[in-house]
Amino acid sequence: MEPGTVNPLAIKDSMLHVMTAQVTVLPSKHDFLVDGRDSLLEAAMRAGIPLNYGCSGGNCGLCKAKVVSGEVKKTRHHDFVISHEEQDQGYILLCSNTAVSDVVLEAPVAGSVQDIPFQQIEAKVKMTGHISDDILMLHLQTPRTQRLRFLAGQRVTLRVGQSFSSELSIASCPCDDRNVLFHIQRQTGNLFSDYVFERLKLNDTVEIEGPQGEFILHEKSTRPLCFFVFDNGFAPVKSLIEHALSLEIENIRLYWFGSSKQHIYLPNVAHSWADALDNFYYEEHVLGFDLHSLSGNREKMLIKEIETVVTGDTHILTGDIYIAGAELTVNVVEKYFLEKGFPKTRVSVECVK
Repeated sequence: MEPGTVNPLAIKDSMLHVMTAQVTVLPSKHDFLVDGRDSLLEAAMRAGIPLNYGCSGGNCGLCKAKVVSGEVKKTRHHDFVISHEEQDQGYILLCSNTAVSDVVLEAPVAGSVQDIPFQQIEAKVKMTGHISDDILMLHLQTPRTQRLRFLAGQRVTLRVGQSFSSELSIASCPCDDRNVLFHIQRQTGNLFSDYVFERLKLNDTVEIEGPQGEFILHEKSTRPLCFFVFDNGFAPVKSLIEHALSLEIENIRLYWFGSSKQHIYLPNVAHSWADALDNFYYEEHVLGFDLHSLSGNREKMLIKEIETVVTGDTHILTGDIYIAGAELTVNVVEKYFLEKGFPKTRVSVECVK
């Protein structure tokens, strides 16, 4: 360009920082917005749409998709080679392009756990912190070129040290697939727990294998989402709720039952959702007895408490029920809702150790 000449490419590039484009994905009919210079893949993930991808760095080609209409712009080099024939047909890599105008894409979207591949990833400890005396928050960060694909509510197996392992629910949203959170309960004598609480350090390597589990959101349902958490069952529910919020799902109900006040270990997170969102409702219930040991009387007391909640909230009878906590408690509450006439398809359960 001659000095002083206006560069139309530079103007177009700067416009990417301020424009917003709508993207529609076929055949699923999902849609999301792309702000600024976010890649199509980044924007879709932030919106909670599980498009297919692998490295997210332009090497594997798993995020290849077809542009049906609209204009895109390549913002990042990629080593994966798209043939000239496919380029002529409109194929691009979602991780390396952004939207310049409203765009319609043809791309696969994960609709079930079978669509998510099994993965083995060496992640690093980015941060640890005590949520309470008995619960540790573990923040792992995956390599940029090997992010963890999972659906909200799923579990993975973590390995630390030489061979200490545990299967844990992911406590974060799939929309940030590099930063994965876990809530780890202290269990005296448990080798994995002892290692994490006493020996695990920043930048240590933790092996991740998975994901597993079918405690996932029924995204196509228009019914209210009703979550019943018992003691340390909050981790998978937190993942589900954050995913629901990324999808802008309305009418969410959260009831957290604790053996004691201390067992409701992250109340501020739930209260912040209720304060910020018009259609989010939250209640805490301190039971005063151990939910891991339900004798006859305690089981009756639990059922009575659940009945009080259901009677007081008309949304529950028309909603989808999600239950997470210790296996014994989860089984009792699941049985209550099934005997109430709920079909099995509307009652999802997750047993948390």
